[in-house]
Amino acid sequence: MMPMQSLTPKEIVVELDKYIVGQAAAKRSVAIALRNRWRRRQVESPLREEIAPKNIIMIGPTGVGKTEIARRLATLAQSPFLKVEASKFTEVGYVGRDVESMVRDLLEIAINMVKDEQKELTQGLAEANAEERILDILLPPSPRRQESTSQGGGSDALLLQDSGQGALSSLQSPESPEPSEFSTREKFREMLRSGRLDERELELDLVESRGAPMVEVMGFSGMEDMQSNLRDAFSKIFPKKKQKRKLKVPEALKGLIQEETERLVDMDMVMKEALSRTEQSGIIFLDEIDKIASRNSGGQGPEVSREGVQRDLLPIVEGSTVPTKHGMVKTDHILFIASGAFHMCKPSDLIPELQGRFPIRVELHSLGRDEFVRILTEPENALIKQYTALMATEGVELVFEPESIQELAELAVQVNERTEEIGARRLHTVMERVLDDLSFDASERGGDLFLVTADYVREQLSDIVQDQDLSRYIL
Repeated sequence: MMPMQSLTPKEIVVELDKYIVGQAAAKRSVAIALRNRWRRRQVESPLREEIAPKNIIMIGPTGVGKTEIARRLATLAQSPFLKVEASKFTEVGYVGRDVESMVRDLLEIAINMVKDEQKELTQGLAEANAEERILDILLPPSPRRQESTSQGGGSDALLLQDSGQGALSSLQSPESPEPSEFSTREKFREMLRSGRLDERELELDLVESRGAPMVEVMGFSGMEDMQSNLRDAFSKIFPKKKQKRKLKVPEALKGLIQEETERLVDMDMVMKEALSRTEQSGIIFLDEIDKIASRNSGGQGPEVSREGVQRDLLPIVEGSTVPTKHGMVKTDHILFIASGAFHMCKPSDLIPELQGRFPIRVELHSLGRDEFVRILTEPENALIKQYTALMATEGVELVFEPESIQELAELAVQVNERTEEIGARRLHTVMERVLDDLSFDASERGGDLFLVTADYVREQLSDIVQDQDLSRYIL
């Protein structure tokens, strides 16, 4: 897949279409917003700093694809992405989570992302270094070679032995191993790579993976950062210790590769790059924003708390500087995408200042039978493909007739209309109910072909669908 920076809006929509059915307006808005991130970076300073992201509110009932669009966007964007529920900040009234914590969480995601990229880049060197350390244990170097290594050769000097054609001649210096020693080492290297030494046990010193003691700080909002700082302090007080362990060669090699990878990653560069990515291309998805909308202006009860959260969110969305343990993070160019069902309220119930920071509003429509049929069959992660793959693990070939898919979609729509509208999530309950007997007996049906017909779907669901009281409980 191409990186997000090189994808045009049309290409972004095509990628989203692989997993999400319909909702063209929402996909279009998100695609433009993503492309605008790239466009802004091409603009020269100081105008670049003046171009603010156009934040989006997605409005629509549950189960129509709001969260799925955000989830797939995370994969596409290849930039720091955080999904957070706005209601998290009001779970306990005034003592909800500190709104600044979402920026800190976003930075931690960016740090892990950049660190993983650096680990991937240094993987080859880490594997080579680990291989040399294994060979040193299997075939300890001669005292003369150990002395030359300690004088400045180090592991990098060892790596020259396997650098390609002409490596042997380039190593014939007074400090180099004798040809016979080199030949023996290369034989051991060949045996190591071919797996002939896999059963041999080695004793080596590895850094303990156990982290610093867990510290839990209970109290008012804003304590998460204190908790994190305390953990860092304890990790310095209790530095990582090396532990002697006996391991077979493959496990020893794996442990040494991990240790070498950690050593090769430049954490200063990681922090600098992560801070830059968070500020320039970070995306925060604020779900359930309708839960913090005030339904009246009475200023009593939970309404005070909801409005208070909105006012706390306002400076973060408008652009402010958030202190973190890794440095200051400016939120001016972080893209915020909010979503909510807005059943009991309207976007206009948000405080005017917050409304103004979400200039793009897009409505996602309810899904009907045709969309349900497409959801069951078209996406790369379609439910029918999932169940077919699950049954194949038991040796059962699961086949759905086209009419049965139409019937599944029709019954899901009926239940949504008669009970609560939960969109495509209804398909999960309907499918599970239809395949209940097969799922239970599949382990005894190895090699069978199971054909799902429209009659079978009706037989499994008709009684439940017709009895509204029963369908409320089961579907």
